[in-house]
Amino acid sequence: MTGFVEEVRLSLPHIELAAHLFGPADGQPVIALHGWLDNANSFARLAPKLNGLRIVALDLAGHGYSEHRPPGASYALWDYALDVLQVAEQLGWQRFSLLGHSLGAIVSVIVAGSLPERVERLALIDGVIAQTTPAHSTAERMGMALAVQLQHDGKRKPVYATLDQAVEARMKGAVAVSREAAELLAQRGLMPVPGGFTWRSDSRLTLPSPLRLSQEQAMTFVNRVACPTHLVVAEEGMLASHKALLDQLPFSLDVLPGGHHLHLNDEAGATLVADCFNRFFAMP
Repeated sequence: MTGFVEEVRLSLPHIELAAHLFGPADGQPVIALHGWLDNANSFARLAPKLNGLRIVALDLAGHGYSEHRPPGASYALWDYALDVLQVAEQLGWQRFSLLGHSLGAIVSVIVAGSLPERVERLALIDGVIAQTTPAHSTAERMGMALAVQLQHDGKRKPVYATLDQAVEARMKGAVAVSREAAELLAQRGLMPVPGGFTWRSDSRLTLPSPLRLSQEQAMTFVNRVACPTHLVVAEEGMLASHKALLDQLPFSLDVLPGGHHLHLNDEAGATLVADCFNRFFAMP
């Protein structure tokens, strides 16, 4: 990680979140949102390369050093959207930009589509809308998700004997990352427990969502975004094969070499993404 970074905590009315603060105090206000099971260190390479921005890179609820939601609560996309708006309220930012990766990009689009008057710019990395489900399967999916939740209480998170074992497991996770990326995420993501280390993240984050939007519903958020928006698509990421979706987007985009975490995996990828976003944020 390069450049100065400040650790801050944000006491919202309903939860306390941790964050990294980058950039000059008078920079353009930006809230940065990481991907699923990642944390604020997702932006450790990228944020210092972005010019003239005041970036608050959150640990989303249930991730990193942020608090977990209370028992009985969930991690729905709209809950994250409310968190973002509460952060902006605390910071006194009536208007702000959003920088989002994966899940963070999806939440960013929901915020910007729901309250377009609040968001100045959207900078998205390999994410736009969440996975959708046809309306006719809503009840079936709800039943499956509720059954899984009933079985969840007895499950325990894995414990790794060494930090290196945990890092190697993260490298081979649902979305593979480089060793350096895994080490950065582990800095905020691991905690010591008897027998070794486990992840700080709330185990409820791995539960299936009881409710998914339909494609039509998800696209209403995209189509209501009123601010300039730029999407970086990773050649080997999650969006590159979704040409039909990409063709529908009213956003500018760049396709860059690398995987889903191209902004974090290495300095070269972070530089390419930074070059795109520096041009985007400098536009009048």
